[in-house]
Amino acid sequence: MAKIKYYYDTKTLRYKRIELSPFDKLKRSLTFISASAFAGFIMLVLLFQFFDSPKEKRLKNEIENLLVQYDILNKKMTQIDLVLDDLQERDDNIYRVIFEADPIPSTIRKAGFGGVNRYKDIRNFSNAELVVEAAKKADKLSKQLYIQSKSFDDLIELAKNKADMLASIPAIQPIENKDLKRMASGYGYRIHPIYKIRKLHTGMDFTAPQGTPIYATGDGKVGKVRRSRKGYGNHVVIDHGYGYQTLYAHMSKYIVYRGQKVKRGEVIGYVGSTGTSVAPHLHYEVIKNKRKINPVNFYYNDLSPEEYDKMLEIASQKNQSFD
Repeated sequence: MAKIKYYYDTKTLRYKRIELSPFDKLKRSLTFISASAFAGFIMLVLLFQFFDSPKEKRLKNEIENLLVQYDILNKKMTQIDLVLDDLQERDDNIYRVIFEADPIPSTIRKAGFGGVNRYKDIRNFSNAELVVEAAKKADKLSKQLYIQSKSFDDLIELAKNKADMLASIPAIQPIENKDLKRMASGYGYRIHPIYKIRKLHTGMDFTAPQGTPIYATGDGKVGKVRRSRKGYGNHVVIDHGYGYQTLYAHMSKYIVYRGQKVKRGEVIGYVGSTGTSVAPHLHYEVIKNKRKINPVNFYYNDLSPEEYDKMLEIASQKNQSFD
Protein backbone atom coordinates (compact mmCIF):
# COMPACT_ATOMS: atom_id res chain seq x y z
CA MET A 1 0.00 0.00 0.00
CA ALA A 2 1.42 3.36 -1.05
CA LYS A 3 2.30 5.80 1.65
CA ILE A 4 0.14 8.96 1.92
CA LYS A 5 2.19 12.12 2.28
CA TYR A 6 1.08 15.41 3.82
CA TYR A 7 2.40 18.93 4.00
CA TYR A 8 1.75 21.74 6.53
CA ASP A 9 -0.25 24.65 5.18
CA THR A 10 0.86 27.83 6.99
CA LYS A 11 -2.17 29.73 5.94
CA THR A 12 -4.70 27.34 7.27
CA LEU A 13 -2.37 25.99 9.91
CA ARG A 14 -3.38 22.47 8.94
CA TYR A 15 -1.81 19.38 7.36
CA LYS A 16 -3.01 18.76 3.90
CA ARG A 17 -2.63 15.70 1.75
CA ILE A 18 -0.13 15.92 -1.09
CA GLU A 19 -1.76 15.04 -4.34
CA LEU A 20 0.37 14.72 -7.48
CA SER A 21 -0.75 15.74 -10.87
CA PRO A 22 -0.88 13.08 -13.61
CA PHE A 23 2.25 14.60 -15.18
CA ASP A 24 4.18 14.41 -11.93
CA LYS A 25 3.13 10.84 -11.48
CA LEU A 26 4.33 9.98 -15.00
CA LYS A 27 7.55 11.85 -14.45
CA ARG A 28 8.24 10.01 -11.20
CA SER A 29 7.42 6.67 -12.78
CA LEU A 30 9.74 7.30 -15.72
CA THR A 31 12.50 8.42 -13.39
CA PHE A 32 12.15 5.30 -11.31
CA ILE A 33 12.07 3.03 -14.31
CA SER A 34 15.10 4.75 -15.86
CA ALA A 35 17.07 4.55 -12.63
CA SER A 36 16.16 0.90 -12.23
CA ALA A 37 17.07 0.12 -15.82
CA PHE A 38 20.40 1.94 -15.49
CA ALA A 39 21.17 0.16 -12.24
CA GLY A 40 20.24 -3.14 -13.83
CA PHE A 41 22.44 -2.42 -16.84
CA ILE A 42 25.39 -1.57 -14.61
CA MET A 43 24.86 -4.75 -12.68
CA LEU A 44 24.68 -6.81 -15.88
CA VAL A 45 27.87 -5.22 -17.21
CA LEU A 46 29.68 -5.92 -13.98
CA LEU A 47 28.25 -9.44 -13.88
CA PHE A 48 29.26 -10.28 -17.47
CA GLN A 49 32.64 -8.65 -16.91
CA PHE A 50 33.58 -11.10 -14.20
CA PHE A 51 31.23 -14.00 -14.83
CA ASP A 52 30.35 -15.90 -18.03
CA SER A 53 26.85 -16.28 -19.26
CA PRO A 54 25.62 -19.83 -19.98
CA LYS A 55 25.98 -19.15 -23.71
CA GLU A 56 29.53 -17.85 -23.27
CA LYS A 57 30.41 -20.85 -21.19
CA ARG A 58 29.08 -23.14 -23.91
CA LEU A 59 30.98 -21.25 -26.63
CA LYS A 60 34.20 -21.28 -24.62
CA ASN A 61 33.86 -25.02 -24.12
CA GLU A 62 33.36 -25.43 -27.85
CA ILE A 63 36.42 -23.29 -28.57
CA GLU A 64 38.55 -25.30 -26.16
CA ASN A 65 37.33 -28.51 -27.77
CA LEU A 66 38.11 -27.14 -31.24
CA LEU A 67 41.61 -26.16 -30.14
CA VAL A 68 42.19 -29.68 -28.83
CA GLN A 69 40.87 -31.12 -32.10
CA TYR A 70 43.11 -28.77 -34.12
CA ASP A 71 46.10 -29.89 -32.08
CA ILE A 72 45.23 -33.57 -32.64
CA LEU A 73 44.68 -32.87 -36.35
CA ASN A 74 48.07 -31.16 -36.62
CA LYS A 75 49.77 -34.13 -35.00
CA LYS A 76 47.99 -36.57 -37.32
CA MET A 77 48.97 -34.52 -40.37
CA THR A 78 52.57 -34.49 -39.15
CA GLN A 79 52.47 -38.28 -38.93
CA ILE A 80 50.89 -38.51 -42.40
CA ASP A 81 53.60 -36.19 -43.70
CA LEU A 82 56.30 -38.54 -42.36
CA VAL A 83 54.62 -41.54 -44.00
CA LEU A 84 54.29 -39.61 -47.26
CA ASP A 85 57.97 -38.65 -47.14
CA ASP A 86 58.82 -42.35 -46.82
CA LEU A 87 56.59 -43.19 -49.80
CA GLN A 88 58.22 -40.45 -51.86
CA GLU A 89 61.67 -41.74 -50.91
CA ARG A 90 60.75 -45.27 -51.97
CA ASP A 91 59.08 -43.99 -55.11
CA ASP A 92 62.15 -42.06 -56.26
CA ASN A 93 64.91 -44.43 -55.11
CA ILE A 94 63.34 -47.88 -55.45
CA TYR A 95 60.24 -48.07 -57.62
CA ARG A 96 61.38 -45.61 -60.28
CA VAL A 97 64.87 -47.10 -60.31
CA ILE A 98 63.40 -50.56 -60.93
CA PHE A 99 61.34 -49.27 -63.84
CA GLU A 100 64.16 -47.05 -65.16
CA ALA A 101 62.18 -43.84 -64.68
CA ASP A 102 63.55 -40.49 -63.58
CA PRO A 103 62.72 -39.44 -59.99
CA ILE A 104 60.24 -36.60 -59.49
CA PRO A 105 62.19 -33.39 -58.69
CA SER A 106 61.79 -32.10 -55.14
CA THR A 107 60.92 -28.70 -56.62
CA ILE A 108 57.71 -30.28 -57.91
CA ARG A 109 57.00 -32.41 -54.85
CA LYS A 110 57.58 -29.57 -52.37
CA ALA A 111 56.26 -26.68 -54.46
CA GLY A 112 54.16 -24.15 -52.52
CA PHE A 113 50.83 -22.58 -53.32
CA GLY A 114 50.41 -19.33 -55.20
CA GLY A 115 48.87 -16.18 -53.78
CA VAL A 116 50.02 -14.22 -50.73
CA ASN A 117 46.45 -13.73 -49.52
CA ARG A 118 45.47 -17.38 -49.64
CA TYR A 119 44.73 -17.45 -45.89
CA LYS A 120 43.69 -13.83 -45.35
CA ASP A 121 40.11 -14.76 -44.37
CA ILE A 122 41.44 -17.04 -41.63
CA ARG A 123 43.92 -14.59 -40.11
CA ASN A 124 41.14 -12.48 -38.60
CA PHE A 125 40.07 -15.32 -36.31
CA SER A 126 41.25 -15.77 -32.76
CA ASN A 127 43.90 -18.52 -32.62
CA ALA A 128 44.49 -17.69 -36.29
CA GLU A 129 48.06 -19.06 -36.33
CA LEU A 130 46.89 -22.51 -35.29
CA VAL A 131 44.13 -22.52 -37.90
CA VAL A 132 46.44 -21.19 -40.64
CA GLU A 133 49.09 -23.78 -39.77
CA ALA A 134 46.53 -26.59 -40.04
CA ALA A 135 45.24 -25.20 -43.35
CA LYS A 136 48.78 -24.99 -44.75
CA LYS A 137 49.57 -28.56 -43.75
CA ALA A 138 46.30 -29.80 -45.25
CA ASP A 139 47.02 -27.98 -48.53
CA LYS A 140 50.59 -29.29 -48.63
CA LEU A 141 49.50 -32.86 -48.00
CA SER A 142 46.71 -32.57 -50.54
CA LYS A 143 49.11 -31.47 -53.27
CA GLN A 144 51.80 -34.03 -52.41
CA LEU A 145 49.24 -36.83 -52.27
CA TYR A 146 47.97 -35.80 -55.71
CA ILE A 147 51.51 -35.84 -57.13
CA GLN A 148 52.21 -39.21 -55.49
CA SER A 149 48.95 -40.62 -56.80
CA LYS A 150 49.87 -39.54 -60.34
CA SER A 151 53.31 -41.06 -59.84
CA PHE A 152 51.78 -44.40 -58.86
CA ASP A 153 49.54 -44.21 -61.93
CA ASP A 154 52.69 -43.77 -64.02
CA LEU A 155 54.38 -46.68 -62.22
CA ILE A 156 51.40 -48.94 -62.96
CA GLU A 157 51.79 -48.17 -66.66
CA LEU A 158 55.55 -48.66 -66.40
CA ALA A 159 54.98 -51.99 -64.65
CA LYS A 160 52.66 -53.10 -67.43
CA ASN A 161 55.21 -52.04 -70.03
CA LYS A 162 58.00 -53.61 -67.97
CA ALA A 163 56.20 -56.93 -67.91
CA ASP A 164 55.80 -56.75 -71.69
CA MET A 165 59.43 -55.70 -72.05
CA LEU A 166 60.72 -58.51 -69.82
CA ALA A 167 58.74 -61.01 -71.89
CA SER A 168 60.08 -59.49 -75.11
CA ILE A 169 63.79 -59.11 -74.38
CA PRO A 170 65.78 -62.18 -75.55
CA ALA A 171 66.42 -64.26 -72.43
CA ILE A 172 66.94 -67.92 -73.39
CA GLN A 173 69.24 -69.89 -75.67
CA PRO A 174 67.79 -70.40 -79.15
CA ILE A 175 68.32 -74.18 -79.12
CA GLU A 176 68.22 -76.72 -76.28
CA ASN A 177 71.69 -76.52 -74.79
CA LYS A 178 71.54 -77.36 -71.09
CA ASP A 179 74.95 -79.06 -71.06
CA LEU A 180 76.48 -76.14 -73.06
CA LYS A 181 78.26 -78.62 -75.37
CA ARG A 182 76.58 -77.11 -78.43
CA MET A 183 78.21 -73.72 -77.91
CA ALA A 184 80.82 -73.62 -80.71
CA SER A 185 81.94 -70.06 -81.33
CA GLY A 186 81.25 -66.79 -79.54
CA TYR A 187 80.97 -63.10 -80.37
CA GLY A 188 84.19 -61.32 -81.35
CA TYR A 189 87.06 -61.64 -83.80
CA ARG A 190 87.35 -65.20 -85.09
CA ILE A 191 88.98 -67.02 -88.02
CA HIS A 192 86.50 -67.28 -90.88
CA PRO A 193 86.07 -70.98 -91.83
CA ILE A 194 86.12 -70.34 -95.58
CA TYR A 195 88.20 -67.19 -96.11
CA LYS A 196 90.65 -68.08 -93.30
CA ILE A 197 90.99 -64.48 -92.25
CA ARG A 198 90.43 -62.84 -88.88
CA LYS A 199 86.96 -61.32 -89.02
CA LEU A 200 84.42 -59.96 -86.56
CA HIS A 201 81.91 -62.67 -85.72
CA THR A 202 78.73 -60.75 -84.86
CA GLY A 203 76.84 -63.57 -83.18
CA MET A 204 77.15 -66.97 -81.51
CA ASP A 205 77.29 -70.37 -83.22
CA PHE A 206 75.46 -73.34 -81.72
CA THR A 207 76.27 -76.73 -83.28
CA ALA A 208 73.39 -79.19 -83.45
CA PRO A 209 72.16 -82.02 -85.70
CA GLN A 210 70.24 -81.13 -88.82
CA GLY A 211 66.57 -80.55 -87.96
CA THR A 212 67.09 -79.59 -84.30
CA PRO A 213 64.28 -77.17 -83.27
CA ILE A 214 65.11 -73.48 -83.00
CA TYR A 215 63.20 -71.39 -80.46
CA ALA A 216 62.25 -67.71 -80.36
CA THR A 217 64.21 -66.21 -77.47
CA GLY A 218 61.60 -63.56 -76.63
CA ASP A 219 58.10 -62.41 -77.52
CA GLY A 220 57.88 -60.43 -80.73
CA LYS A 221 56.79 -60.23 -84.33
CA VAL A 222 58.54 -61.83 -87.26
CA GLY A 223 60.06 -58.96 -89.20
CA LYS A 224 61.87 -60.86 -91.91
CA VAL A 225 62.00 -64.36 -93.45
CA ARG A 226 64.31 -65.14 -96.32
CA ARG A 227 65.48 -68.14 -98.30
CA SER A 228 69.02 -67.81 -99.63
CA ARG A 229 72.02 -69.87 -100.67
CA LYS A 230 74.45 -67.16 -99.63
CA GLY A 231 75.44 -65.40 -96.44
CA TYR A 232 72.96 -66.18 -93.67
CA GLY A 233 71.21 -68.76 -95.85
CA ASN A 234 67.62 -69.36 -94.78
CA HIS A 235 67.12 -66.99 -91.88
CA VAL A 236 64.51 -65.27 -89.73
CA VAL A 237 64.59 -61.90 -87.96
CA ILE A 238 62.24 -61.30 -85.02
CA ASP A 239 61.44 -57.76 -83.91
CA HIS A 240 60.92 -57.79 -80.12
CA GLY A 241 60.22 -54.10 -79.70
CA TYR A 242 62.06 -51.85 -77.22
CA GLY A 243 64.89 -51.63 -79.75
CA TYR A 244 65.63 -55.39 -79.75
CA GLN A 245 65.85 -57.79 -82.70
CA THR A 246 67.20 -61.33 -83.00
CA LEU A 247 68.48 -63.13 -86.09
CA TYR A 248 68.48 -66.92 -86.65
CA ALA A 249 70.61 -68.02 -89.62
CA HIS A 250 71.54 -71.11 -91.70
CA MET A 251 68.19 -72.78 -90.97
CA SER A 252 67.21 -75.90 -92.90
CA LYS A 253 63.72 -74.43 -92.95
CA TYR A 254 61.58 -71.93 -91.06
CA ILE A 255 57.93 -72.40 -90.10
CA VAL A 256 56.90 -68.78 -89.50
CA TYR A 257 55.83 -65.98 -91.80
CA ARG A 258 56.49 -62.27 -91.90
CA GLY A 259 54.24 -60.34 -89.49
CA GLN A 260 53.47 -63.42 -87.36
CA LYS A 261 53.49 -62.89 -83.58
CA VAL A 262 55.59 -65.39 -81.66
CA LYS A 263 56.15 -66.17 -77.98
CA ARG A 264 59.38 -66.95 -76.17
CA GLY A 265 60.10 -70.68 -76.49
CA GLU A 266 57.99 -71.12 -79.63
CA VAL A 267 59.60 -73.18 -82.40
CA ILE A 268 60.30 -70.98 -85.44
CA GLY A 269 62.43 -73.34 -87.57
CA TYR A 270 65.12 -76.02 -87.64
CA VAL A 271 68.89 -76.18 -87.66
CA GLY A 272 70.54 -76.50 -91.07
CA SER A 273 73.67 -75.52 -92.96
CA THR A 274 72.36 -73.19 -95.67
CA GLY A 275 74.26 -70.16 -96.93
CA THR A 276 77.89 -69.62 -95.99
CA SER A 277 78.20 -72.47 -93.51
CA VAL A 278 80.59 -75.39 -93.07
CA ALA A 279 78.42 -77.62 -90.86
CA PRO A 280 74.91 -77.77 -89.39
CA HIS A 281 74.62 -75.07 -86.78
CA LEU A 282 72.62 -72.02 -85.78
CA HIS A 283 74.18 -68.60 -86.09
CA TYR A 284 72.35 -66.38 -83.57
CA GLU A 285 72.55 -62.60 -83.26
CA VAL A 286 71.08 -60.00 -80.89
CA ILE A 287 70.60 -56.50 -82.29
CA LYS A 288 69.94 -53.51 -79.99
CA ASN A 289 69.03 -50.19 -81.60
CA LYS A 290 70.38 -51.45 -84.93
CA ARG A 291 73.75 -52.42 -83.39
CA LYS A 292 74.84 -56.05 -83.10
CA ILE A 293 75.80 -56.88 -79.51
CA ASN A 294 77.14 -59.95 -77.70
CA PRO A 295 74.30 -62.50 -77.23
CA VAL A 296 76.08 -64.08 -74.25
CA ASN A 297 74.53 -61.42 -72.01
CA PHE A 298 70.99 -62.63 -72.78
CA TYR A 299 70.69 -66.14 -71.36
CA TYR A 300 69.74 -65.25 -67.79
CA ASN A 301 66.47 -67.25 -67.92
CA ASP A 302 68.36 -70.41 -68.88
CA LEU A 303 71.60 -70.46 -66.94
CA SER A 304 72.68 -70.56 -63.30
CA PRO A 305 75.59 -68.30 -62.28
CA GLU A 306 77.98 -71.26 -62.59
CA GLU A 307 76.63 -72.20 -66.03
CA TYR A 308 76.83 -68.58 -67.12
CA ASP A 309 80.51 -68.41 -66.13
CA LYS A 310 81.14 -71.56 -68.14
CA MET A 311 79.27 -70.07 -71.12
CA LEU A 312 81.48 -66.94 -70.92
CA GLU A 313 84.59 -69.11 -70.90
CA ILE A 314 83.46 -71.07 -73.96
CA ALA A 315 82.31 -67.97 -75.85
CA SER A 316 85.63 -66.19 -75.31
CA GLN A 317 87.75 -68.93 -76.88
CA LYS A 318 89.70 -67.72 -79.92
CA ASN A 319 88.54 -70.46 -82.25
CA GLN A 320 87.17 -70.68 -85.75
CA SER A 321 83.58 -69.74 -86.46
CA PHE A 322 81.22 -71.94 -88.46
CA ASP A 323 80.11 -69.23 -90.91
